[in-house]
Amino acid sequence: MLGALATAGLLAGCALPLKHPGAQLDLPASWAEAVPAGAAGQPAEPDWWRAFASAELEALIATALSGSPDLAVATERVLQAEIAVRSAGASLFPALDLNVTTGARDTRQDGTTTRTENSSAALAVSYEIDVWGSNIANWQGNKATLAATRFDYEATRLSLAAGVANAYWQVLVLRDRLAIARQNLEIAERLFAIVEARYRHGAASALDLSRQRSTVLSARDALLPLEVQERQSLRALALLVGRVPQGFDVAARGLDGLAVPEITPALPGELLVRRPDLAAAEARLAAADANIAVARAALFPLKLSIGLSSTLTSGEFALLGLGSPANAAGLTVSLMQALFDGGRLRGQVESSESQRRVLVENWRKAVLTSLKEVDDALSIAERGRVQEITQSEIRDETARALRLSEVRYKEGSDGLSTLLDAQRSLFSAEDQLVQQRAVRLGAAVDVYKALGGGWRVDEPAYRQAGNEPAS
Repeated sequence: MLGALATAGLLAGCALPLKHPGAQLDLPASWAEAVPAGAAGQPAEPDWWRAFASAELEALIATALSGSPDLAVATERVLQAEIAVRSAGASLFPALDLNVTTGARDTRQDGTTTRTENSSAALAVSYEIDVWGSNIANWQGNKATLAATRFDYEATRLSLAAGVANAYWQVLVLRDRLAIARQNLEIAERLFAIVEARYRHGAASALDLSRQRSTVLSARDALLPLEVQERQSLRALALLVGRVPQGFDVAARGLDGLAVPEITPALPGELLVRRPDLAAAEARLAAADANIAVARAALFPLKLSIGLSSTLTSGEFALLGLGSPANAAGLTVSLMQALFDGGRLRGQVESSESQRRVLVENWRKAVLTSLKEVDDALSIAERGRVQEITQSEIRDETARALRLSEVRYKEGSDGLSTLLDAQRSLFSAEDQLVQQRAVRLGAAVDVYKALGGGWRVDEPAYRQAGNEPAS
C-alpha cells in the first residue's frame, strides 16, 4: 500500500503527452490586392470608426457596445466559462466536509419519562490524487474554452461595430437618394411647366404634354419606396444599438462630411494574432487537446483516494452542553480499477481525437476564409475609389447635358425626347454616385473588420502567467 501511495504521489499532476499533427498552412508573403503605391494609409486601430470623422457614428457605436443584447449574451457566456474554470479547478484541492447533528428522544416507562440527548460532530477530509493528470487536463481544457469565449466576445464586438457603421451608411445613403429623387421631381415639374407653356402656344403637342406629365408622376412615385426603405433602415440601426425602434432617428441627412479612410493592411501572417475569430479557433484546439488527455487518462482508470475523518459524539449533553464526549478518528485509502468496459473508454479517446481533427480543419478553413476576406475588401475599396472618381465626372457631364438640352428645347432646336433622356441620365448618374460612395464606405468597414479591427493578442489568455493552480 505504501508503494502505491508513493507511486501515486510521483505521478500526481503529470498529464499524458500529446502529439497531434496539425494542418500545415503556407501563408502568402503579401496580398494580391496591394495598397496603391504612394497611398498615405494608416494601420487599423481598436477605435477604427473614428477614422470616418463622424461624431454621431462614434456615439452610436458607443451606445451599441454598452446596450446591445448580442454583446450582453456574449458577456454572459464569458462569465459561464469563468465559472466552469473555477469548478474544474476545485477538483485539484481536498474537500472538507463538516456534519453536526443533535437530537433528543423521550422514553416512557412505568409512568416515568426519560429524555436522552445525543450530539455528534463529524469532520471529513477527502482528496483524489490525480494519478494520470485527468483533473489538470480538464482544468486546462476549461481554461482554453474560457479563452475561446473571450475571443468570441471580441469577435462579436467587432462585428457589432461594423454592423452599426454599415447600417448607419445605409440610412444616410437612402436620405441622399431621397434628396436626389426630390430634386428630380422638381426638375420634372419645372420641365412640365415649360412643355405646358409651349403647348398653350401651339409649339408642343398633346403627346409631349402627356409624356411629361407621366414623367412627373413617375418621379413622385419613386419617392415612396425610398421613404419606406429609410424607415426600415432606421429601425434596423435602432435594433443594433439596443434602442426602441419607434421614434429612433439620427441627425445626419446624408453622406456629406464623412471621410473615407485609407488603411494599410497588416501582413497575411499577422492575421493569426489580429483576428479574434482565429484566436478563438486556436483556443478550441487547445481545449480539444485537453479533452483527449482526459479521455486517454480514463484508459488507466486506477483511482486513488485518501480520506481522513474525525467524529465527536456524546450521549450526555446537547450540542452546546457539557459532558464527556467520545472522539474517534480514521484514515481510509481506496483504490478503484475497472476490469472490463467493452471498449467504451477507447471509443471516447477515438471520438475526442476525431473532434480535434474536425477543429483543425475548421481552423484551417477560417484562416483561408480570412485571407480571402481581406483581399476581397481591398479589391472593392480600390475599385470603389476609381469608380467614384469616374462616376463624379459622369454626373458633371450629364448635368451639363441637361442644361444645354433645356435651352435647346426652349429654342425649339431639340425635341422633348432629348430633354427627357438628359433628365433621366442626370438622375441615374447622381443616384449611382451616391451609391458608389456608400460602397466605398462599406468597403472600408469591411477592410477594418477583415483585418481584425485593430485587435491583437500577444499571448493567448490560456497561456498567460499567473493562471496555474497552486501546487
